[in-house]
Amino acid sequence: MFRKKMLVLALFSIYFLSIEAVRNESFPALLAFGDSMVDTGNNNYLLTLMKGNYWPYGWNFDSKIPTGRFGNGRVFSDVVAEGLGIKRIVPAYRKLYIAPSDLKTGVSFASGGAGVDPVTSKLLRVLSPADQVKDFKGYKRKLKGVVGRSKAKKIVANSVILVSEGNNDIGITYAIHDAGMRLMTPKVYTSKLVGWNKKFIKDLYDHGARKFAVMGVIPLGCLPMSRLIFGGFFVWCNFLANTISEDYNKKLKSGIKSWRGASDFRGARFVYVDMYNSLMDVINNHRKYGFTHEKNGCCCMLTAIVPCSNPDKYVFYDFAHPSEKAYKTIAKKLVEDIKTGLA
Repeated sequence: MFRKKMLVLALFSIYFLSIEAVRNESFPALLAFGDSMVDTGNNNYLLTLMKGNYWPYGWNFDSKIPTGRFGNGRVFSDVVAEGLGIKRIVPAYRKLYIAPSDLKTGVSFASGGAGVDPVTSKLLRVLSPADQVKDFKGYKRKLKGVVGRSKAKKIVANSVILVSEGNNDIGITYAIHDAGMRLMTPKVYTSKLVGWNKKFIKDLYDHGARKFAVMGVIPLGCLPMSRLIFGGFFVWCNFLANTISEDYNKKLKSGIKSWRGASDFRGARFVYVDMYNSLMDVINNHRKYGFTHEKNGCCCMLTAIVPCSNPDKYVFYDFAHPSEKAYKTIAKKLVEDIKTGLA
């Protein structure tokens, strides 16, 4: 009887270990593209004012020093990679040196301030979609040198491609820069954004990417900056900005459904990552999640010249970027959505 029990226990152990191995093998790496939600320091190497490599950014990061991430610690790409069981920190591709182990498990090509509108990245002098695709091609060459052509192709095809676009296009280019210059209504603009995003994703697909986790925009009208400027000094969210954000997200989600199984995306998988409702839930129910401040940022604003003492109490770290705790809070469900949608 004892031997039978030990045999059953051993078989169960082998089964669960094999399941875990398959799970990890299904997502060998995370490759992040887009804006500051997933940029882990690429802007450090650009001639741009859009940088997060100075204090008080990085206040709660492992090394206690600024890394170029726009927040007090890790950003969404880091948190998702950890949730998927890949690794805890996703390095920026433009770092001077990337270890072979990091090439095999993923990097970030994103750039704070970037967008898919052709105007956005030029306006802020950051990496455009074309620049990020070019870096992606360079990454593939380096990866091939480490693991060989066949395995490199497999890693890219099975990696989670995390894409965050639209936040700067709507929040900066359309709201501030355009000011009607291109005579586009919000609905026309959001439709164009989805088209530009599709083109960007198609470029990544043409270079071997197959598993896409496409992030919607966050509630841009509830950012501390939006509340301060347009919403009545932190009393209300900016209704118009949120309406445009929701319209874009609705069209993006619908577009993703239509891309599945389309001839130009044959073999690709897509999942929509609902950043808007996830973060709005935290904002509306902030005390439930352990936050005491949902309207003002912890630092880097006229209303927060002296950084707060505990960023974990703030939904937003600065004028526009969630705190690490906020990212970790919303990531719990979103990581499961990614696993289910792309596994």
